[in-house]
Amino acid sequence: MGTVVDDAASVEFHAFFERHYAELARLAHLLTGEADAADDLAADALLALWHRWDRVRAADHPVAYARGVVANLARTRIRSAVRERRRVALFWSQREEKTENPDIAGVVDVQGALRRLPFRKRACVVLRHAFDLSEKDTALALGISVGTVKSQTSKGMAELQRLLGTEQAPLKVHTAAMARTGGTAGRNR
Repeated sequence: MGTVVDDAASVEFHAFFERHYAELARLAHLLTGEADAADDLAADALLALWHRWDRVRAADHPVAYARGVVANLARTRIRSAVRERRRVALFWSQREEKTENPDIAGVVDVQGALRRLPFRKRACVVLRHAFDLSEKDTALALGISVGTVKSQTSKGMAELQRLLGTEQAPLKVHTAAMARTGGTAGRNR
């Protein structure tokens, strides 16, 4: 039988979950490029938050903390996938797949370009341009300084512009996020 405090914490966590789950899943999808993994990562992050809910709810920025947990889980997933690919490559020859006249949507191009960025640059670009977070909020979510956010975002956008061959990279990143999320990327409104 729960106490009043436990019940209040449960209600508060449930409200936090309802308010931020979709955003955390979108963040996970954009960071990993894996739609199937996005819900799992968001759920894992929220489970971790629940286990530490007394500390999380007392934090100045619980949403930033949650984004940081998702980013760390995404980073771990990506590293595991890279290690697995390397193991598979030892046993199977890699063939280069070529497609004649590919018909690839702009969203797919952006997602592919994002996957080519190192994790920190990708995270900064996604949080700044797809989620419209401020430099300060991005720094809080990733546990880095505002100067690092500025630097990594600038370098990441330059790399995306090179990869996409356009000066419209920020708009394309935002458009790709909007296409994936049904038009609700960014802060909760």
